[in-house]
Amino acid sequence: MAPSHTLSAVPAPHDAERWNALLNMLDVEQLTKDFLSVVERVPGYDPAPIPQAELVRTAILSFEALIAGLRAGMLDEEISIAHQVGVSRARAGVPLAALMTAIHNDFTVLWEALIAVSEPEDAKLIVRHTAIVLHTVDQYVRQTQEAYVDEQRRMDEEASSLRQGLIAELFRDPQPPAERLIAIAQVLSIPANARIDVVVALGDDIESLRVFVSESERAGARVYTHHSGDALLAFSHTPVPAGSRLEEVRTQLLAQRVGVNTATNIRTLRETANAARELARLLEPTETGAMDWTRGWARLANRSLLETGTPVISDVTTALDDAGPTERARLEEAVRSYLATGSISESAALLFCHRNTLANRLRRFAEITGVDPLLPTDAARLVVGWA
Repeated sequence: MAPSHTLSAVPAPHDAERWNALLNMLDVEQLTKDFLSVVERVPGYDPAPIPQAELVRTAILSFEALIAGLRAGMLDEEISIAHQVGVSRARAGVPLAALMTAIHNDFTVLWEALIAVSEPEDAKLIVRHTAIVLHTVDQYVRQTQEAYVDEQRRMDEEASSLRQGLIAELFRDPQPPAERLIAIAQVLSIPANARIDVVVALGDDIESLRVFVSESERAGARVYTHHSGDALLAFSHTPVPAGSRLEEVRTQLLAQRVGVNTATNIRTLRETANAARELARLLEPTETGAMDWTRGWARLANRSLLETGTPVISDVTTALDDAGPTERARLEEAVRSYLATGSISESAALLFCHRNTLANRLRRFAEITGVDPLLPTDAARLVVGWA
């Protein structure tokens, strides 16, 4: 049986001289040219978003650092060029995947260069140093990636801080001039005349809104948030296509305890948000679902009138108190049903009575209270008073 020969993956003691000789034959400038010819075909580098001179400079320094690492058997814990590459590529907007692909080409270039300068009798030597080459390149990749991620996080924090500052300015009192509002809208990528949906949650309802903000962003919306006292305000100008996941999320959101409103443009956003917050305050503790203008306008008007000391239907309440409880309940039921439908026939059907019976009750209500629900102005007063 022929003897088996196992190639060692660990450098031998006598390898150092020849290994260093091979490394000395590596031409950094040629390595750089070879690397650039490969990297320019990497998506994200075609064309490169950074100057050619910077690519050349960092490639030269990177190969010098890698060759030094191959001599020592490992890279230093932190090398300057890895940090520079990570930071500069993050700032230039190079996608992380593109950067990692480009850097991994360092291994290919180095490996091919080592093979090119070696002799056939160096084969076992190269094999014994393969793990060192791989490990050295991986160390460089790791350091570069960590620098990139740290810088990206820093950039995100800077952008978030700037964005939140601009958003706060939108709600500042007094409101910024129109020119400034338009400038802020441009930075936030909001068209000046875009319709903007506004949602406000208060107190314990804020956490639910946070969930839907996250879900909306996952569904493709761009959502901005702003804290104001006990309220969380969220707004977005992203259209909601019919049948989309975003429409599904919005439907779920409207089942939550929030105030909702829509601004016609960036200039009316602050007033719209203030109104949405007031709508949210109208929700009773046991109520569910969003409070919009359709649902809340009468309550808001009622509260505003009461705050000015103007009773809305105190005279109606007093007049009804003089009627017996049975008649009062019957008359109020008839009027509330009519106000909800605007139709005597429909209300009569809902209350299982004849339309003449319902008409008589509405007339009797007007006689007792002096407020005729068939008159639009009187009807509006009742709607607000009972809201």
